[in-house]
Amino acid sequence: MNIYGKYAPMLDNLLNKMLDRFEQLNKDYETTHHERLYEHLRGRVKSEASMEDKCRRKNLPLTPESALRSNRDSVGLRVVCNFIDDIYTCIDYIKSWDDVSVYREKDYITNAKPNGYRSYHMILDVTVPDEDVHGNTPGHYFVEIQLRTIAMDTWASLEHEMKYKHQIKNPEMIGRELKRVADELASCDVSMQTIRQLIREED
Repeated sequence: MNIYGKYAPMLDNLLNKMLDRFEQLNKDYETTHHERLYEHLRGRVKSEASMEDKCRRKNLPLTPESALRSNRDSVGLRVVCNFIDDIYTCIDYIKSWDDVSVYREKDYITNAKPNGYRSYHMILDVTVPDEDVHGNTPGHYFVEIQLRTIAMDTWASLEHEMKYKHQIKNPEMIGRELKRVADELASCDVSMQTIRQLIREED
């Protein structure tokens, strides 16, 4: 039995809808500003196995209610931008969409995690024409969005590899190095932003 139940097809539809919307946003932004708002866009529906594992870890029953309401990351997108300012511009656009409300947001760019992790996280409540797990039509589904610069995304990939690779000989030393590099990358992101601003002021 699929943990998403009869709502599984809706998740694929929702993912495609959100991917299309972000791609259109990038096209419109490029037409107006002659530059891209973001460089990379990735999306996924969390696999049944991963969702079941998450429910077990949280002692939740393996039901669509747990998968779609207690957990809020069945559909996830990652938006990777060149500059920090582009992330906040993207957030402003997201907040302007009529059928989307922000359920929760966490700014790990302004307030990085202790290990150096930086990213902007949003949980969106998206209205869709289909039925949701509570029987409402139009329905409501959660979508998780992560927004990062290229530097943040590269760092997060390394940190993720360390987290899931269990045979690491010097985890403390690697953790310290990751934190040091995170601080350097953060400084570079700010410097790049400043340089872009200076170039624009020259125009």
